[in-house]
Amino acid sequence: MKRNVKYLFVTGGVTSSLGKGIISASLAKLLQARGFSVTIQKLDPYINVDPGTLNPYEHGECYVTDDGAETDLDLGHYERFSGIPTSQANNVTTGRIYQNVINKERKGEYLGSTVQVVPHITDEIKRSVKILGQTGNYDFVITEIGGTVGDIESFPFVEMVRQMKWEMGDDCAVIHLTLVPYLKAAGELKTKPTQHSVKTMLEQGVQPDIIVCRTEKDLTPGIRRKIAQFCNVLPTSVIESIDAETIYDVPLLMRDEKLDIEVLNKTNTPVPELIDLSSWEQFVERLKNPKEEVSIGLIGKYVELKDAYKSINESFIHGGAANNCHVIVVDIHSEEVTMENADKLFGHLDGILVAPGFGGRGIEGKINAIQYARENDIPFLGICLGMQCAAIEFTRNVLGMKNAHTTEINTETPYPVIDLMEDQKKIKNLGGTMRLGAYNCKLDKDSIAYSVYGKVAIRERHRHRYEFNNEYRDSFEKNGMRLAGINPEEDLVEIIELKDHPWFVGVQFHPEYKSTVGNPHPLFVDFVKASLAHKNK
Repeated sequence: MKRNVKYLFVTGGVTSSLGKGIISASLAKLLQARGFSVTIQKLDPYINVDPGTLNPYEHGECYVTDDGAETDLDLGHYERFSGIPTSQANNVTTGRIYQNVINKERKGEYLGSTVQVVPHITDEIKRSVKILGQTGNYDFVITEIGGTVGDIESFPFVEMVRQMKWEMGDDCAVIHLTLVPYLKAAGELKTKPTQHSVKTMLEQGVQPDIIVCRTEKDLTPGIRRKIAQFCNVLPTSVIESIDAETIYDVPLLMRDEKLDIEVLNKTNTPVPELIDLSSWEQFVERLKNPKEEVSIGLIGKYVELKDAYKSINESFIHGGAANNCHVIVVDIHSEEVTMENADKLFGHLDGILVAPGFGGRGIEGKINAIQYARENDIPFLGICLGMQCAAIEFTRNVLGMKNAHTTEINTETPYPVIDLMEDQKKIKNLGGTMRLGAYNCKLDKDSIAYSVYGKVAIRERHRHRYEFNNEYRDSFEKNGMRLAGINPEEDLVEIIELKDHPWFVGVQFHPEYKSTVGNPHPLFVDFVKASLAHKNK
């Protein structure tokens, strides 16, 4: 029997970066813990079709799903909290909406009608929201709307919410996240920004059902009553979201605030008596009370950006907790690394991770970092470009081919150990044309990777155009570099490992995209374990 799907919308007011994604993911976790089936999607108001062509300075990390969608980094939070894989249907942008509508208009599907924001754009947004509820057997679809209410870009999305509330009644609820700032000079929390934010929503025809208040000080009963009175909600619908020590505290804080119960009441859904967050609580306990700590260097060209390597940083948290260990991530800008200062930068580290990326900036520093890790037996993990840099370093310094490089950076290199994939050579458009999504990999049973995964066949997510050049396979194997993982369909090298090194692994894929609280990625777990062993040696 098909379920009656309930739709929950999470909007934001006052300012951006309040944590709508974390609130959405936390709500999903709470509903899951009560036995409901949940999925989450993100509606982004920008006109790019997807974040794939945005650089990290604009948008932080680009997250990739199993089906090859390049999406907003919030989908990473959704997967890490809920453990449910997302897809292209879970991230929709204004660009995609307009592209779909224009394509339909060109095909004559509107029968000569004047195409307008209402109803055509809003209907297309509505279709994208509902199709997710129809494709899976879900009790709840949580839809986070990016940006801030009142932005020009958000108008069609808020109008869509108004229409769905009108059409669906109690099967639809709106959670509005706002800021309740504390003015130190006055010694007071101020509710006026929240009042104005809700007023802006009301001007667009949407009455929030629940107001989540981001704050650095506890809300008093008087403040809660005031917000409830002026924003036309019940006092129980004013939820405090106080600054947390870690994002993984938020589901527990929202449980204590009864956010899930309020949502269930608003949607006329019976509230199950039991809620099981025991495994989550155990994870948070290990996270907050580690027995050991290790320092691991993260070498990249975007380390100054908080969100550029979001999934990697979260994977270290998961891998650390699995080892009862706190991972201190030491950010090192790859442009600053030379062989002269390598000992100063890396000598105190227990492990080195060289991050993914595109372009030539900082690549020599990455190669220098890898040389230091190789020569000093420091545990090393290279991801995507990090793996490619490991291949370049090995070709230059072990095989003696000094001018070896990737043709991404040097098209004239005499030793193109990394080269453009054959099926990429005729591609001109940049968006959505890389090797994207999950691909198979067969592991060598003598490899570290096999001992980590515990099976021969694995499947991991990719985002790249360049690949290991198979002409160098024999030279690598004969000189101590194991080709530990191969894509069986296209015979592409996926994993390389040094045979005479304690722990030296380069992977063409992105293991960080699949690490979750409930299932920390085995490569990160073992990398942290190896770093601990190096420290204790």
